[in-house]
Amino acid sequence: MSKAFTVLPMSQDIYLEAGKTFTGSITVANPADASGDFYYAVSVSPYSVVDENYTADLATMSDRSAIVKWIEVENPTGVLKPNESVKVNFKINVPLDAPSGGQYAAIAVRSNEEATGTGGVSVQNVFELASLLLANVAGETKHEGQILENKIPGFITNGSPTVTALLTNDGNVHETAKVKLQVKNAITNEVMFPRDGQSDEFIELVMPGSTRYITRSLDDLPALGIYSVTQDISYLGGNSYNSAVMVSCPIWFLVLMIVTVGAIIGVTVALVRKKIMQKKLHAEM
Repeated sequence: MSKAFTVLPMSQDIYLEAGKTFTGSITVANPADASGDFYYAVSVSPYSVVDENYTADLATMSDRSAIVKWIEVENPTGVLKPNESVKVNFKINVPLDAPSGGQYAAIAVRSNEEATGTGGVSVQNVFELASLLLANVAGETKHEGQILENKIPGFITNGSPTVTALLTNDGNVHETAKVKLQVKNAITNEVMFPRDGQSDEFIELVMPGSTRYITRSLDDLPALGIYSVTQDISYLGGNSYNSAVMVSCPIWFLVLMIVTVGAIIGVTVALVRKKIMQKKLHAEM
């Protein structure tokens, strides 16, 4: 099966000034192993999030998505042969009365079904990909927020261990948090995460006026083990450091241990009773 098209960059952090024009671009590529020409169409949508898990909303307009009306895409449709790419240029004409702080939009690329019908190839399984525009309009900027939670589970009996964090952004522009995570075997001191090629630091986006729940699943850890886990969060000049011992023990192992201990106790009790009975019989003789 051929690969889907790609859109880069996945996001752009840009700075805007009222009354000025910003020019930028995204790159759309049709992979070398594509089965035919790719007819594309570009559109602009508002971008926001609707819950703590950051479910994307590409439909609802708000004061923070007024940027959608300022964007002009210069080449919104086109066709790419296999192994071809194109820069899709856009301009952002910032009005004089633009509010300061964050503005958010998604430049979305999809398969152009109308053009595809003339002989192009429809992209299966992928209807739309987007490059996020994370803009900060010059002016009064409010940077406020908190780290509400930095949690490491103590005892795991089912599924992958998951560390969590909860962050708020009460300001008027997006912020980023740095989360460093390390896991060691508490007995051997072997580093279990990060492994070779992995990074111990994650950069997380926090949108204005929102609370973000961040989870990190440690899928590669053995299901049975005792681990030393540290999570260090840096956000808006503040820091939260948590270090804890985490025990991962599957339910089947707990059941096996209970059964084994029960069997040992049962055998021990039976032996003790047997000795007591033997002593009584000996005393009666």
